[in-house]
Amino acid sequence: MPKNRDFNASCPISINDYPNVLLAHGSGGTLMNKLIEGVFKKEFNNKELHKSHDSAVLDIDSSRIAMTTDSYVVEPLFFPGGDIGSMAIYGTVNDLAMSGAVPVAISVGFILEEGLEMDKLIKIVKSMQFAANKAGVDIVTGDTKVVDKGKGDGIFINTTGIGLIKHKLCIEPFSVVDGDAIILSGDIGRHGIAIMAVREGLEFNTVIESDSAPLNELVSKLIDSNIEIHCMRDLTRGGLASALVEIAKTSKLQITIDENNIPVREDVRGACEILGFDPMYVANEGRFIVFVKHDHVDKALNIFHSHGLGMDAKCIGYVSSKNHGLVTMRSCIGTMRVVDMLSGEQLPRIC
Repeated sequence: MPKNRDFNASCPISINDYPNVLLAHGSGGTLMNKLIEGVFKKEFNNKELHKSHDSAVLDIDSSRIAMTTDSYVVEPLFFPGGDIGSMAIYGTVNDLAMSGAVPVAISVGFILEEGLEMDKLIKIVKSMQFAANKAGVDIVTGDTKVVDKGKGDGIFINTTGIGLIKHKLCIEPFSVVDGDAIILSGDIGRHGIAIMAVREGLEFNTVIESDSAPLNELVSKLIDSNIEIHCMRDLTRGGLASALVEIAKTSKLQITIDENNIPVREDVRGACEILGFDPMYVANEGRFIVFVKHDHVDKALNIFHSHGLGMDAKCIGYVSSKNHGLVTMRSCIGTMRVVDMLSGEQLPRIC
């Protein structure tokens, strides 16, 4: 291959000629253009993206929008039930959904490490578009940078999402009130354990798959059914425990939960015992809690149970004004204990 081929603008360069990402793929020149055209635009195919402008122009007919941003640095890049690409889309969609927003558009920033296999990148990009289609959202703009080999971890993904709020609810921790019921959408801990099983080469009788999934459809069903929702939170880093503590401290109310009502699969529980983890703190990517008016619990649970992502939903506790900012849990043996945040992470680099 001639040494100056990368810089020959008239030469038709095929992505297939480059099995690995090169620094030149982030140089702003021909190779970068070919990467954008041959990988990103090919998969993220929509009118706004193909304008090739510095920003996407969106027609938003709403007085209220939600906006979120997140970064994804998971290792390994592929795991049972998902990969870094689908997780980035679902995570962004879910953050928007937690404020009751309908996801509209996502921007994606890629930081690629020199040497990343091109087939891995293409597989991740295809997974992202599949996830976007499933969630009903468009990837409308983005950016690509390439760093020297050894200065990244294959691929980092940053996303920003915009969603429309089409209701009058104020869904946030400050809206939580004394007497609210807390509903958990399903079993906890699967995402973190799925990552650890692959990373550590652990084998169990069953394959533990991540729960990574888009939650916006289920949330929309709750809102459309006039459930009085006061707060929602998806249970990512820090798991169920950290989410509850954050909301209790912000709302200055006490949360009391019952461990017997928190679903944990037996294989996940067993893996946690082997690894020394508490499933209450293990990350999830397709689970959330919702604080609802106490007399809306049964109606809300019926909606959860009619949806594939909420079949195992349970009411796990209630809110009171007894002790400001405290989370307590009645254990399986009937004793009460305080639930607090961990001082560090028990599961590094899982989302």
